[in-house]
Amino acid sequence: MRNIALFDLDHTLLPIDSDYEWGQFLARTGAVDANVFARRNAEFFAQYQAGTLDPVEYLEFALGTLAQFPSHQLDAMHQQFMHEVIHPALLPAARDLLQQHQDQQDLIAIITATNRFVTAPIAKALGVEHLIAAEPELDSHGKITGKLLGIPTSGQGKVTHLHQWLASQGKQLSDFPQSYFYSDSQNDIPLLSIVSHPVATNPNNKLRAHAEQLGWPIIHLFDAQ
Repeated sequence: MRNIALFDLDHTLLPIDSDYEWGQFLARTGAVDANVFARRNAEFFAQYQAGTLDPVEYLEFALGTLAQFPSHQLDAMHQQFMHEVIHPALLPAARDLLQQHQDQQDLIAIITATNRFVTAPIAKALGVEHLIAAEPELDSHGKITGKLLGIPTSGQGKVTHLHQWLASQGKQLSDFPQSYFYSDSQNDIPLLSIVSHPVATNPNNKLRAHAEQLGWPIIHLFDAQ
């Protein structure tokens, strides 16, 4: 059987945080009150970096912002966001790493704490079919309500969502001879700890220290970019 390769997105395959940059984009383009939103977005980002973020509080703040707009306007804004922010951040080193696993016919998935609205077009641009992300609740017309569906895809929640996704395909992690997970953050230690090949990727200081202690590989994708 082929192996499985899992990837965090922000600061792992991207040198930026797509969720934070989406908020900055909304503020910059005048879609939201720039001063109020940028300040709140920065507060949440600082909490994330410190490992103190309440994921449900943040996600429902972000999804509540999305709920203010009709779907066609959201789609148009996201196209502009991809063009201005994301495409310039899709760097060769990340594509090369994905290609290594694609060449080996591995099952590949991005698993991210960021919501599906923001990340689905990014996964598609990276050529990754499978995406496990925070799911926005939709109303009967397919419009985002502002509420989170299920539990966040962060911390231990990534482990839960991974097991659920694999089960939906009639698989479990132990079915794969080798399992890889690439991440930059100590928030992903729960999932890094259950794969056979954890890789600290562009790690922050807390994850770097943890990886060094356990002898995990450490790679830096963007240093030479």
